[in-house]
Amino acid sequence: MPVKTSKVQGRRQVQYDSYADLLADAEQLAKTKVKTLGNWSFGQILQHVAQSTDSSIDGSGFVLPTPVRWIFSLFMKRKFLTKPIPAGFKAPKRFQPQETSMEESLALLRKAIVRQNTEEQRAMHPAFGMISKDEWTQFNLRHAEMHMSFVVLDDHP
Repeated sequence: MPVKTSKVQGRRQVQYDSYADLLADAEQLAKTKVKTLGNWSFGQILQHVAQSTDSSIDGSGFVLPTPVRWIFSLFMKRKFLTKPIPAGFKAPKRFQPQETSMEESLALLRKAIVRQNTEEQRAMHPAFGMISKDEWTQFNLRHAEMHMSFVVLDDHP
């Protein structure tokens, strides 16, 4: 039975100021024994974060209708760029990660971060419309914080 992620207790407090912070945290966790408190493995979380980060360049394949984007941009954009994103939203099927190894997914995250640092093009955000590269960075980091908060040290031998 799936975990109701909005109700999970014991998540880590995570805050990233840059993609370098995100990558350093992921690499440090990859060197230790971890467990996840939600429905996805560590590898799946890394894969999803990499895939969604790439979508800020490549596009997500969908956008909400213009009136909905306008409302989201007006009332929710600032919150989603500056405050923690709440858990519990069910990702669309295209963003549901496949089971994969942590090593493979960490490589995907590294590649996605290199692209963020070297490519200028940005796609339309599906909920907020056209946003700047800096706004995409803030959104991607808030999104990564939420998912990475489910990865905790496994203190059992």
